[in-house]
Amino acid sequence: MQTYPFWGKIVTATRSSKFGARAVAVLLAGTMLSGLSGTAMAQSDAPRVLAPMPAQGPEAPVRVIKTLRVDGTQRIEPDTALSYTKLRIGQAFTNESLDQAIKDLYNSDLFADVTISGAQTGDIVLKIRENPIINRVLIEGNKRLKSDKIQKEIKLAPRQIFTRSAVRSDVARIIELYRRQGRFAASVSPKMVALDQNRVDIIFEVSEGPKSKVRQINIIGNEKFSDGKLRGEMATKQARLTSLLSSSTSYDQDRLAFDQQKLRQFYLTEGYAEFKITSAIAELTPDKRDFIITYVLQEGKRYKFGDVTVDSDIRDFDNKALAAGLLAKKGNWYNAKQVEDSIESINETAGLFGYAFTEVNPEYSPDREAFTMSINFHISEAKRTYVERIDINGNTITQDKVIRREMRLAEGDPFNSFLVKRSQDRINSLGYFQEKFEISQKPGSSPDRVVLEANVEEKSTGELNLSAGFSSLERFILQASVKQRNFRGKGQELRASVSYSQFNKSVEVGFTEPYLLGKTIAVGGDIFRRDFSSFGFQGNQRNTTFSQISTGFQIRAGVPITEYLSLSGRYGLTYDEVGLDQATFFVNGACDPIRAGRYLCDSIGNRVTSSVGYSLLYNSLNSGIRPTAGNRVIFSQDIAGLGGDVRYIKTKFDADKYWNVGSGFIFSVGLEGGYVLPLESGRGPGIDAVRINDRYYLGEPQFRGFDIRGVGPRIQRISYTDGTVNQTLQDGRNQFLDDPLGGRAYYLGHVELEIPLGAGARDLGLRPSIFMDFGALFGVARPLPTANSIDPINFPNGFPTLTDPATGRTFIGSIFTPVAGVFTYNAGTVDAPITTTTSCAAGIPDSTGTCIGTAPNPQFLTEQTPFIERFLGNSAIPRVTIGIGVNWNSPFGPLRINVARALFQQPGDDAKLVTFNVGTSF
Repeated sequence: MQTYPFWGKIVTATRSSKFGARAVAVLLAGTMLSGLSGTAMAQSDAPRVLAPMPAQGPEAPVRVIKTLRVDGTQRIEPDTALSYTKLRIGQAFTNESLDQAIKDLYNSDLFADVTISGAQTGDIVLKIRENPIINRVLIEGNKRLKSDKIQKEIKLAPRQIFTRSAVRSDVARIIELYRRQGRFAASVSPKMVALDQNRVDIIFEVSEGPKSKVRQINIIGNEKFSDGKLRGEMATKQARLTSLLSSSTSYDQDRLAFDQQKLRQFYLTEGYAEFKITSAIAELTPDKRDFIITYVLQEGKRYKFGDVTVDSDIRDFDNKALAAGLLAKKGNWYNAKQVEDSIESINETAGLFGYAFTEVNPEYSPDREAFTMSINFHISEAKRTYVERIDINGNTITQDKVIRREMRLAEGDPFNSFLVKRSQDRINSLGYFQEKFEISQKPGSSPDRVVLEANVEEKSTGELNLSAGFSSLERFILQASVKQRNFRGKGQELRASVSYSQFNKSVEVGFTEPYLLGKTIAVGGDIFRRDFSSFGFQGNQRNTTFSQISTGFQIRAGVPITEYLSLSGRYGLTYDEVGLDQATFFVNGACDPIRAGRYLCDSIGNRVTSSVGYSLLYNSLNSGIRPTAGNRVIFSQDIAGLGGDVRYIKTKFDADKYWNVGSGFIFSVGLEGGYVLPLESGRGPGIDAVRINDRYYLGEPQFRGFDIRGVGPRIQRISYTDGTVNQTLQDGRNQFLDDPLGGRAYYLGHVELEIPLGAGARDLGLRPSIFMDFGALFGVARPLPTANSIDPINFPNGFPTLTDPATGRTFIGSIFTPVAGVFTYNAGTVDAPITTTTSCAAGIPDSTGTCIGTAPNPQFLTEQTPFIERFLGNSAIPRVTIGIGVNWNSPFGPLRINVARALFQQPGDDAKLVTFNVGTSF
């Protein structure tokens, strides 16, 4: 056990086998640090006082240091300790010089205790105890700030020498970290545990306290606008129940300055050119939990624009034409934002002429009697500018050439602001870098040279998307895809996807090289296998009705025609297999329309599709990932018949337009449609010339509010229950067969508005939207009804009532069919009926099979369960859905949830309320 003074108190400690069980250690708390809201250690600057020395009067003899020795050093050399003092052998000394030596040693931050003895004899001994070595630095009580984050900010660390000044500094730093989080009530108590070998453990006990909120925002001096209106312009919000998720209710000194600027901008855009904020005070409540902010305003008078002119020293500009195109107009209310936009407009116009560094100075001439503000935009003389160099910084994965090939300017080209903006949009559209990327302009080596600097910040370009849903038809649906949009940093795209449900499975792999051999030629290809199975119900069992398996590949290439227009071509080869379960739907090796339905029997078979196609693409979107402005239009055609078994022309049109309507709102409109024209004659009555696997289908995910293939023509077969007179339809949703047929033609439209949220929701990555979708799928030939189905075509007079001649039972809606497709009869005579069957309609066959006799034989029939076939959904009348969707950058990756309700639908359509998908980046 050791005992020694520490900061004016006695500390006794023994080394424990485990720090957490400090059975004997005494935790020492310091006093409050001056200027800090938390508790900190304090140490008096006064030196240790020695035993009283006799006063040195004028007649006292001069004392000289005879010997000088240092005791107590362990790590520090005695000469090093003496070097911090002015004491030397042979020099005279006084009480003051000894006190100063003690102060100097303490100020070195190397010693915990210093005493001096031998002053009366001149044999001076400096008895010192070195500051301990730090064994560990622990932080306790912190929850909102992780220990590793605090450790990075403080100075104390293991194996360093303990000093009081470092502790004070670290306490202040920790409290500052909490204040940045808005926790002004946070306090820190530093404590020390002494260990053996002059070592200590330092503990910072943190009391975080609640987040200091803005309780009230008071505004004084506003007459034209209400308090609520002005508070709405501020980034800081008052703490209320409606703002629980917002981070804007916490006090932030930087945000306070930002709010003052926001108020100035608001008043200046409303015409109050003399607006001033005379004071802005933030007061902390006594409990340090809340702030009360008070603004004192001076609104002034409202001004209008006076004369707005342009005075240019550049001869290329037409001053009157420039002035006429500015947003600031004489007679309108003064608006500082329009002045800024006018300056930007002049700079953009100058940039089109090759002037990169045009200086535009607005000269204000207020008329305080008429309350008008005249402005003259003076354009200083400038030289045409050329691109000296293009610097690209920040890319660690993406190769320089991937970025440079998107630049519309090269070294030595005349500067052009439009091409700079276009280059910026193209780089943004890559999706490899963080949003809001901009190309900055810096002066070059001479006034007529400019350096373009692209400071990129790379983000994850790998995507792992998982989506899951519940379908009333297919139960649970799982889909997964992985994509790397910047493979090997060369801008190549590699992707793979898989989809799985009980009746739908697919796998696809693709690759795209956007610049083949450094040329503006994009090439790519895909290999796929898609397995789709429709199903029906037999009793309560869900069973596959028909299967459609497509296996094939596609190769493609594209070239740009203009800056916004490009052309691409492709070739595809697909092998399709459409089949039915023979054990269920075949009779005597042939498809039985009564069991499967006529349209399915007409669709089965294997065929090869060889097609060639092209696409024209016009794209002026400002971003390919999250566009906010621009257009995208695609027109494409695929022609099948270059070999293979199928011949058609498939045409498709797709267009989207985006508007940034201000205040963070993004409005978009999309419209697409397609038509398949067969190039071969019809394959028979009721058989559409376009095969089932070549038609369009509509539903989830492109048509929100409907299930997969949930819109358009379909066949529903609804069976009757077995029984006698009381037969009923099995019309429950999970009891009948529902097979989508697809269509030759479709159209689909989207109208969507993305809604900005407050700062708190933006911090969470929430981007909600409201939308309306409309569309239809139609144009397929009506299949002929199955011969024995209960259908108005077969039975225009209603359901038949039939009687079994063998048993005499009567069935409503029952169907009687020949056995194995051959009419047979109960053989017999009037005198002796025979219980066997024969092919003779009358009489009995002899040994040669010749029918002998004229007595008629009753027909032998079997009972077939009756059913109704309905052809539904073949209508161009629009289906309409409305809904809300939310994009959320969740901890698990991007999540999209849609809730959509069908307002208008056609009989047979399958609506779906909720869909979602989730993914992540890597």
